[in-house]
Amino acid sequence: MSEVTTTPPYLIPPVICAEAAGTLSYDVAHNQYRIRADPYVYELAKRVFPGCETRDGSVVFKATHRAVGELNWLMMRFPLRIEQPDAYAGHLREATKHAAIKAKPPVMEKVEGDLFCGELMAFQKDGVPFLIHNERCLLADQQGLGKTVQAIAGFARTQAFPVLIVCPASIMLQWEAMIRKFMVLTRPKGTPRNITFLRGLKPYGVPASSIYVTHYGLLRGWKEKLPTMGLQTVIFDEAQELRHIGTEKYSAASLVAREAKYVWLLSGTPVYNHGDEIWSVLNIAEYHCLGDRDSFTREWCMGYGATLVAKPEILGDYLRREGLMLRRRVEEVLTELPPRRRIVMTIGKEEDTYARLISRAVRLARGYEGIKVWSERGRIQREIELEARRATGCAKAPYVAEFVRTLLEGGERVLLFAYHHDVHDTLNEHLRAFNPVKVTGHESAAEKEVSVMSFASGKTNLIQLSLRATAGLDGLQGRGTCVVMAELDYSPAVHAQCETRLHRTGYQGKESVLCYYLVCDAGSDEIIQEALGLKVGQFVGLMGDKAETPEDRAVAQQTAQHRLKKLIDRLAERSG
Repeated sequence: MSEVTTTPPYLIPPVICAEAAGTLSYDVAHNQYRIRADPYVYELAKRVFPGCETRDGSVVFKATHRAVGELNWLMMRFPLRIEQPDAYAGHLREATKHAAIKAKPPVMEKVEGDLFCGELMAFQKDGVPFLIHNERCLLADQQGLGKTVQAIAGFARTQAFPVLIVCPASIMLQWEAMIRKFMVLTRPKGTPRNITFLRGLKPYGVPASSIYVTHYGLLRGWKEKLPTMGLQTVIFDEAQELRHIGTEKYSAASLVAREAKYVWLLSGTPVYNHGDEIWSVLNIAEYHCLGDRDSFTREWCMGYGATLVAKPEILGDYLRREGLMLRRRVEEVLTELPPRRRIVMTIGKEEDTYARLISRAVRLARGYEGIKVWSERGRIQREIELEARRATGCAKAPYVAEFVRTLLEGGERVLLFAYHHDVHDTLNEHLRAFNPVKVTGHESAAEKEVSVMSFASGKTNLIQLSLRATAGLDGLQGRGTCVVMAELDYSPAVHAQCETRLHRTGYQGKESVLCYYLVCDAGSDEIIQEALGLKVGQFVGLMGDKAETPEDRAVAQQTAQHRLKKLIDRLAERSG
């Protein structure tokens, strides 16, 4: 890699002046800088380093590449007396090197001792050095572009062992299989590199291992043990699992990531609903890389404490420019892959089933206006939504089954998605003649593997899948030909996850990937379609995908809540 010789002006070493506005000290143990300065410099520093700690009249912040760049810029205007000049000079060199890499990303070349034994596509060869050189970052490639294999190639090259992989329980075996496929585990001398699964909530004495694999549900039990295991690389697959702060899972992930050299987050859909979720996810990779939560919402969102990002496209550009996120879309890098086509089709529903199942929602809706406590209104509103979704899904399930039957009889191989288990049961009963297999959240990891293999090997042409239990699932694209959504989800990211179980590297079809969304003209389908407009705007803006027009977004914002109120009013007026 050729070096960039021109140092950005803001990284030119500051001139040491006799008149200093304050002092700069470095805490080696905590990798933190502390500024003690005149009041006006102190106030400016608080704004320059959002999320910094302020104590004893000083400003304290982590010595990251970005922070050192901002610090150097600040000292050009207000010189500080540097108490550890050698440490600062070293940090400034690293920040300059980081800026050079951003200006001209490194290319991946074969190196001696590399343990990766597979073949990477051209865009994947760009992704691996991005992970390695940025160290703590989010690989947000669209689903199906091989985030897993890029991560394996990354730690196979760095050999920063031990590695911890945290993923959904359903894909732990898939990770093991991929590592064995793409990485050299044998050693010229000595014991082979081994893969160890961490199981159960109670920690135990695990053998020394090169690679540990566990799932998010166990993190809380291991949060004291894992930070003591000398982990050098931590990978959070399907990192949208970390979009909610304040949970034991989130706290454990933060503790585990803190001491590692490399922290790589993998997710094609890190934003499920509102844009502030990107703060939660990236805060695991690098603490306060976007400031603390209050400063993030103040600077980037609609206002203090808000959840909607005001200008998601600009924030997305910032994340990419700072080396915090890399995002590639299927149509950009896999030009030979046929496009996706979404087809929304209106179908019927069983009126008797709908009337029976919607009755509780009707009772709740009739009492809704009489509720004066705001929190209780919110709870009842959520219950009405849930009941309406279930009633809608069950009532239209027989019509969905009839549509899917037509596809199967025409030779299609179908991925059928639904949310409620009783909807899956109805679909399974109506389509039993086609020998369907299921991955719906009730199956064990081994049973899920059997279902995937049955579909992939041609034993069946129909696999039923949960809307929210297939993140990271691979192996269906070699046979599937179309996707059918029997139910809708409020998050556009969930739909994207489902579609890309098929529309991904390895898809064998020559025609467009058809994604059928089956909706009916009653119940929850209408309000979900309206609500999706707003949430799609947050997702596509941050990810840099092609967004809907501002007019579309404005209409969605105005109508989503109106539609929900319309549903409640309609149910309240329902007779019987």
